Amino acid sequence: MQIGKHFEFEASHILPWHKGKCSRLHGHSYKLTVIVDGNINKEGMVVDFEILKNVVKETIIDKYDHRHLNDFFENPTAEILAKSFFESADKKLRRITNNKVKIVRLRIYETSKSFAEMCLA
Repeated sequence: MQIGKHFEFEASHILPWHKGKCSRLHGHSYKLTVIVDGNINKEGMVVDFEILKNVVKETIIDKYDHRHLNDFFENPTAEILAKSFFESADKKLRRITNNKVKIVRLRIYETSKSFAEMCLA
């Protein structure tokens, strides 16, 4: 069974290896969707949405909201963010659920029309 939750945060970045206008300082209102997979537990849920919220808040939102992403990543493209966010949130979620719940998909929108997605293979 899969469940998901949406999140939002604001951040700025520069893409130093890009030759277009994104090589200049700019910001985004990022939207993030995290989908997890696991069996339904005795409480009738895969995982409490509050647990999922706290994992994403601690590993992503609290760390990057209203920050300059180049302070954390050399070249903070949507693809690099999706991979990093997936890995850090999944590691924490698996740890606190004893590997019973895992992230299977993380999608990050830079704009309403542009996104990168990391999926469990």
